[in-house]
Amino acid sequence: MSDSFRGSRPPGRPGCGPEPGSSRKLAIPAGCPSPEAALPKATILDLSCNKLTTLPSDFCGLTHLVKLDLSKNKLQQLPADFGRLVNLQHLDLLNNRLVTLPVSFAQLKNLKWLDLKDNPLDPVLAKVAGDCLDEKQCKQCANKVLQHMKAVQADQERERQRRLEVEREAEKKREAKQRAKEAQERELRKREKAEEKERRRKEYDALKAAKREQEKKPKKEANQAPKSKSGSRPRKPPPRKHTRSWAVLKLLLLLLLFGVAGGLVACRVTELQQQPLCTSVNTIYDNAVQGLRRHEILQWVLQTDSQQ
Repeated sequence: MSDSFRGSRPPGRPGCGPEPGSSRKLAIPAGCPSPEAALPKATILDLSCNKLTTLPSDFCGLTHLVKLDLSKNKLQQLPADFGRLVNLQHLDLLNNRLVTLPVSFAQLKNLKWLDLKDNPLDPVLAKVAGDCLDEKQCKQCANKVLQHMKAVQADQERERQRRLEVEREAEKKREAKQRAKEAQERELRKREKAEEKERRRKEYDALKAAKREQEKKPKKEANQAPKSKSGSRPRKPPPRKHTRSWAVLKLLLLLLLFGVAGGLVACRVTELQQQPLCTSVNTIYDNAVQGLRRHEILQWVLQTDSQQ
């Protein structure tokens, strides 16, 4: 297959006729899956004036291309991997609808000629590209655009690195936070285990102390029992209330009894018993003795005396 290819152009379109000196037109064979499969070794490709709006995804597989003409189409953008066409030296993008170029454009290190006229380019890119009205300007356009795209690529790479750095820092912070959280949880579990161990130790000590007290109690009672039987003193009776009053009362009663007894003895034993007074006294005495014997007070007094 020839290493050059010229795409079909609608007949009669101004500016889209065959270039002078062109040898022939080649069409992609029917049934070919892709341009790369149809033209694997193509070095020159002319697709101008074909109303193309996009290029197929595998178009950039034509890595042997040296000259590519995509002028006078309706392309709005180039494939993102357009930079794979590393052998490209001549690129015509005249009269399309391009606004920007893919960042991979900076990889076209062999590009020597470029035409970007009649495209609604971004103002910065349009200023860099220039007019391209002759061969010299088109070569300058290729050089300046390559330098510009390399700067754009470097800026994007720095931005990507910055984002990666930010993401790494964020990831480090997340990891540090997670480690701190895990350490805090471990410390909490450790403290809980220590508290639980201390609680069980205290319970065990309390049980041991209670058991020792239970063991000491019978021994103490056993030791105190013989002592209380052998060496303990008898308890003193509680002091009686009104002891002084009872003593005075008993003294008066005794004096009375002695006086009465003396009078009775005199009236009963001596010669005075025949006297009228003694006769009355003896009668009263006899009656009083009989009454007192029957009275409960005498019995209570006699019982109290016996207890004392």
